[in-house]
Amino acid sequence: MYDYSKLVLGVAPTRRDFFPAPANARAVKEVMMKRLREIFAKIPNLTVVDIDDINEEGLLFDYDAVPMIEKKFKDAGVDAVFFPHCNFGQEEPVAMLAKKLNVPVLLWGPRDEYPPDPKVVPNRQTDIQCGLCATTKAMTRYDIPFTYIENCWLDSPVLDKGIEEFIRTASAVKAFRNCRILQLSTRPRQFLSVKYNESELLEKFGIEVVAVESAEIVRTIKNILENKQEEVREVVEELKRDYVIMNDSDEQLSAMAGLALGVMELADKYKCTAAAGECWSMIRANFSINCCFTWGYLTGKGLPMACETDVLGAVTDVLMLGAARKEHDVFLADITIRHPENDNAELFWHCGPFPVSLAKEDIKPAILTQRGSYELAHTDYTLARFDQAKGNYSLFIGEGKGVDGPPTNGNYAWIEVRDWVAWEKQLMYGPYIHHCVGTPGKLKDVMIEACKYIPGLTPDPAV
Repeated sequence: MYDYSKLVLGVAPTRRDFFPAPANARAVKEVMMKRLREIFAKIPNLTVVDIDDINEEGLLFDYDAVPMIEKKFKDAGVDAVFFPHCNFGQEEPVAMLAKKLNVPVLLWGPRDEYPPDPKVVPNRQTDIQCGLCATTKAMTRYDIPFTYIENCWLDSPVLDKGIEEFIRTASAVKAFRNCRILQLSTRPRQFLSVKYNESELLEKFGIEVVAVESAEIVRTIKNILENKQEEVREVVEELKRDYVIMNDSDEQLSAMAGLALGVMELADKYKCTAAAGECWSMIRANFSINCCFTWGYLTGKGLPMACETDVLGAVTDVLMLGAARKEHDVFLADITIRHPENDNAELFWHCGPFPVSLAKEDIKPAILTQRGSYELAHTDYTLARFDQAKGNYSLFIGEGKGVDGPPTNGNYAWIEVRDWVAWEKQLMYGPYIHHCVGTPGKLKDVMIEACKYIPGLTPDPAV
């Protein structure tokens, strides 16, 4: 399975070649890198690659270093690059390297010291903020998107938050660039809303869709049920241990296990990072079970699934899971009905495919007729939808909070937002459908920033 949590960050501190004084920049680097490494150490699954072996200073300040750093970073597989400024910085080599790497770029530098007495020391020590203005202009000249953290003190929480959000942004971009969708059979006939343009996805974004026809899907599952019975039993035992089984027989649980193992086998065979599956008739006709719970089970195992062959929903899954760095799972929900008493709350529901990790902590989740049956935790949520019309792609992004509401069937969360009527109109006028993806946490700013690095995708934040 694709690992949504891992990221490799290249760090190339920079200084001006001869002015301000290089000695001051070297002193800043020593203190600055100690603080940055403390921040990096707090971020899970982050690998940092520095340039300490490129020259004696471990600083980027001349053109000759660019090809050496490029090779080192590419050999290490960096997914993003950070150029902390130790003084004014050397904007042209920074822009040249960023252009060659073609990954998300972070720019920042610490605030300058108190200016010295000009009667004693004629020049300021570093002029970092001034240089950052020059570097950002160079990035614009080279047509390189970048993320900027405000010029703050080393101990400022702004720095911690900015780096953590950039890592999430870079993870979302990495997941999107590696996106490869497994399409399980065709869409349900009635679902015109999930139509998509396969050629456009490939041409605009490099997203490949691997369409697998029904016969191969059924054949794969049957083979597992017949020849991998021990693996099937292990999944059945897991279900019996972790869930309240309401009315599903051992035969049905075995079929669910075979379905899960079969889809994972196909995803591995075709090197896919997410899947969108037909879930109305194919599996029911061949194995007498519903797909609903199994789609959520697979999402929880690291293969995000979209119902009703919603390929663009699966792409949204990938973006959101990258931003979450798999710290939380994602769910794909119907935007269903307004809360009967709270005008700013909406029912985000589906017939059972939400990962169990998202369930309320005070309940043991249930499986009812091969469908999950539990409410999601009351917490902060980010909700998003990647969609298109007439060749134009946009990403709706909003945030809300889980609240109390009437119980219902399947999996669900009542989520309150600032102004539901504004959300509703934004969604209705489109180009969106009734499906959206959610995950715990506040990731709206991260998702908006990620769009900066995806040409052809316009962020559409909730009003």
